[in-house]
Amino acid sequence: MIPYSKQFIDDKDIDSVVKVLKSPLITQGSYVPKFENKVARRCGSKYSFAVNSATSALHLACLALDLKKGDIIWTVPNTFVASANCGLYCGAKVDFVDINIKTYNICIESLSRKLEYAEKKNKLPKILIPVHFAGQPTKQDEIWKLSKKYKFKIIEDASHSLGAKYKNEKVGSCKWSDITIFSFHPVKMITTGEGGMLLTNDKRVASKVEMLRNSGITRNNKLFKVKNREAWYYEQQLLGFNYRMTDIQAALGLSQMNKLNKFLSKRKKIAKKYNNLLSSLPIRIPEVEKKAKSSFHLYVVRLADYSPKSYKKIFNYLRKNGVGVNLHYLPVHLHPYYRSLGFKEGDFPNAEKYSSEALSIPIHYELSDNEQEKIVSKILAIL
Repeated sequence: MIPYSKQFIDDKDIDSVVKVLKSPLITQGSYVPKFENKVARRCGSKYSFAVNSATSALHLACLALDLKKGDIIWTVPNTFVASANCGLYCGAKVDFVDINIKTYNICIESLSRKLEYAEKKNKLPKILIPVHFAGQPTKQDEIWKLSKKYKFKIIEDASHSLGAKYKNEKVGSCKWSDITIFSFHPVKMITTGEGGMLLTNDKRVASKVEMLRNSGITRNNKLFKVKNREAWYYEQQLLGFNYRMTDIQAALGLSQMNKLNKFLSKRKKIAKKYNNLLSSLPIRIPEVEKKAKSSFHLYVVRLADYSPKSYKKIFNYLRKNGVGVNLHYLPVHLHPYYRSLGFKEGDFPNAEKYSSEALSIPIHYELSDNEQEKIVSKILAIL
């Protein structure tokens, strides 16, 4: 089976992890700060915080922006459930904005209309979470303008797009957002096993996140509520969580960051070859906007001219013939849990249409030319 994606681990990665395992500290040592600094420098942000998953990072981001019960948060249906769940963790109400049927990212026109309507109903969101689907950045400058007009905060869910750019601005710089989130799950651009990172330029947000990821505790005597400078003293000031990343994971992340440019270059090469080989077939290939540079975390084709029965036949044929196709994603609002909150079919037609046609085909660093040609030949055979 050729997987739709997988990690690439070499001897340098293994040596980095072994070095930490042989050191006195395997957590809360020096590697996490080094990893944070390396990612922040790459992206151009002031502050960065490594955590145990992107889901944790999203949760911390919501808490740092003071999301609470009764508030409203918006995201897109075409994403992993964590992009929406993070709002529910804080007791907020979740709603969605439909996607652009060409880019599969948030539709700016739909967002603008929904904001205008929500303002009249006094139901504006406190936070918007646009998702950089498949590695293509969203139109952050346009979203930023809307945020100033309607007074909402922005968390970029950039789990797919480490290394991507929009208008030559690096994703993660937080130029057009309050917070950016990355994922280091094994199928992402780089991996730490599990892991994530939160980036921001806001000092207040950074101070809060630093405590929240460490059980709400501070050891900084400048921040103490009680005047005490004894060496053993510390304070819990917030109801926080143990969302820390280990030095073992950070060592792997540091080593992986050294290969990020290679990973990006190979994925771009694979995507270009797919474009050439598939463009004449009766399927729709990904569209990347001219102002964007995608990281190509995923390569999704759409079987727009096929019936549901044909889609199922094509999907199963490819799986049976060694091509590890997948679906990204089932619309969040149609999962049983979200249906129980009142969402239903027809609420977000573009996301639903996309999901009925989308097929993720393999793209990863170790995908060979022969494997790619096999994948295309199998697609051609069943079509």
